[in-house]
Amino acid sequence: MRILLIEDDTVLGAAVRDQIAGDGQSVDWVTRLDAAGDAMAGAAYDLVLLDLMLPDGRGIGFLKTLRARGDVTPVIILTALDQVSDRIEGLNAGADDYLVKPFDLSELSARIGSVARRYTGNPNPIISHGALEIDLAARSIRRDGKLIALTAREWALFEALLSRPGQLLSKAQLEEKLYAFDAEVESNTIEVHVSRLRKKLGSAIIETERGMGYRLGKP
Repeated sequence: MRILLIEDDTVLGAAVRDQIAGDGQSVDWVTRLDAAGDAMAGAAYDLVLLDLMLPDGRGIGFLKTLRARGDVTPVIILTALDQVSDRIEGLNAGADDYLVKPFDLSELSARIGSVARRYTGNPNPIISHGALEIDLAARSIRRDGKLIALTAREWALFEALLSRPGQLLSKAQLEEKLYAFDAEVESNTIEVHVSRLRKKLGSAIIETERGMGYRLGKP
């Protein structure tokens, strides 16, 4: 997934960024609402993490604007505002979840996964693909009961394909899902990850349309 983090607290922002990156996801971090607007105009995000009190305005207004223009990107609010009225306001404005600071970073990862699964239409964290049993919550894959170890990047690439079964994703689209704006990406990075996934999960797990992109292989 590619995630936009809107948070002006530099210590918390760095911790959240590192947690998301450690999960193998791509994250762009901005500290102002105007920068968030520019980021969303330039990239397609799978999820937004939104602070409510920012230097140039309230996150609630930003969220209402997104929803008013028909943007359905999942949004999780991260805030120190812990009153029931604050939660109600955030959820009524269109937030998908509401997490009060301070929070455990592992819980944040779990909530991100839960919201993402709901948006892909499969809230069940355990799914099957041929002989593979995939646990989306634990970010693990088993074949015949045996755990197959994937790196964070390999998992992120596999998850991107798994979330769009049958859909062809270009190399550029996959790079956008895996890497932030300022990341240095070598030209053959996606090909390397695809090759490693095929070795671990089977040669038919990913199909290639030469010059076009990749799709998840049929079970």
